[in-house]
Amino acid sequence: MIAEALQYLTTLALTGNPHRRYIRYSVNLWSRAGRCSKDWAAHEESCKNAIRTAMAGLSQRRTAVVLGSGLLRDVPVEELAKSFDTVVLVDLVHLASVRLWLKTKGTRNVRLIERDLSGYEALAAKEAAEPLGFLRSVPYLDFVVSANLLSQIGRGVKRRYEAEASSGMPADTVERLIAAHLRGLADLPCRTCLLTDISYAVIDRTGKVHEDVDLLHGIAPPKAKAGWDWPVAPLGEESPDYQIVHKVIATW
Repeated sequence: MIAEALQYLTTLALTGNPHRRYIRYSVNLWSRAGRCSKDWAAHEESCKNAIRTAMAGLSQRRTAVVLGSGLLRDVPVEELAKSFDTVVLVDLVHLASVRLWLKTKGTRNVRLIERDLSGYEALAAKEAAEPLGFLRSVPYLDFVVSANLLSQIGRGVKRRYEAEASSGMPADTVERLIAAHLRGLADLPCRTCLLTDISYAVIDRTGKVHEDVDLLHGIAPPKAKAGWDWPVAPLGEESPDYQIVHKVIATW
C-alpha cells in the first residue's frame, strides 16, 4: 500500500486537474500488473509482436501515436522511439513511474499527451462523436496504435453513463462511442494497429465457464489477424476458486 500511495501522490502532482480523478484506476492497474507479471507476460509479448508486425515495411516513419499507452508494458516503446522521428503517447494519465522510466531510457523524441479518448463530452454536448478527430492535425502521421484501450472506453463510458442516468445521454451511448473509436481508426490515412480485448470469461478450477461477457457491447471488431487469451485475474487474484480470462485480438 505504501508503494501505491507514493505512486498516487507523485502522479497527482504531474497530472492536470481534469484527469486527476482517474489516477486511482491507473495505480490499481499498475499494482495488479506487478502482482500478475508472470501471468501477463505472454499477453504483453503478443501485443508487442503485433505492433512490430504492423509497422514492418512502412516506407516512412515520421510520427507514431499510441492511444491508451498506459503502463507501456504492452508497447515496444523503445523500438518505436528508435524507428520513428517522433512518438506520441496519449492517455488520461501517465503515471510518475512511467515518466521516470522514459526519462531513464533517454527517449527524447517521445511526447506525452493527457487526453480523454472516449468522445463522451462531445456526445453530451450533442456534437458528433469523433474521439480520434484530433489525429487529423498531427503532422506527418505514419502509424497509430490503439493499445488495449477500446474495452476500457466501454467500461469507463458505461460507469459514467450509469452514474449520470438523468443527464439525457442516448441509451446507446456505450455502443456509439465504441463504434466511433473503430470508425476513427478505419478512417485514418496511415497504417494502424488495433489491440483490444473483446470478451472475458469467469472460469472455475474445473474449467467450467460461469460467465461470458461481451466487452464491445455487440459492436463487431475488424477481422482479427491474431488472437490470444489474457488471464487478467489468475487464480488467487480475485478468488482462489476462479480466474477471469480475457480474449484479445490484434488487427492491422
